[in-house]
Amino acid sequence: MKRLLGAMTLMAAVGVAQAQAQQTPPAAPSEQQAAPEAGGLTWTSPSGWETQGARPMRVATYRIAPAKGDTDSAELAIFYFGAGQGGAVDANVKRWLGQFQKADGTAITEKDARSKKETVNGLAITTLDVKGTYTGGGPMMGPSTPKPGYRLLGAIAEGPEGPLFFKLTGPERTVASAEKGFRKLLESVKKK
Repeated sequence: MKRLLGAMTLMAAVGVAQAQAQQTPPAAPSEQQAAPEAGGLTWTSPSGWETQGARPMRVATYRIAPAKGDTDSAELAIFYFGAGQGGAVDANVKRWLGQFQKADGTAITEKDARSKKETVNGLAITTLDVKGTYTGGGPMMGPSTPKPGYRLLGAIAEGPEGPLFFKLTGPERTVASAEKGFRKLLESVKKK
């Protein structure tokens, strides 16, 4: 009986601790917050980009307000799947290209996009810039209807614990307005 009561008390204490951890309020804006991190890498979020709540498979999501003339906002999703997960860099670049079409409905190819491999802060980073009709990446990953006039700025940073995927999508003008911030974010990516 004592064991049962002891086990029940321990379970109750763990439950209270978990509930308190989940209810911890976010840090006040005046407090210094730690840089976001995943996969052994950290980065600095651009000012003015709205941090979104938790989402499946994402380590961070940012909303970029629509540029003048656009009605839709843009979104930067950052993914980390774990060491050895997420697939090869070239396969992901091809997958992202496959999420876009030309205005006539034909497939976007590597010739229609800009891709570059570079080293930033000692890390191999592959970037992609593609424009067209965004068809998304399936029922959970993209729009329910094709979105013409969209653009994707993507980057894959090869970190010490696996790749980190940065995918910024939205209307062309809004993504263009976020391009400098995206570049600044990539230049801030470093090992923790």
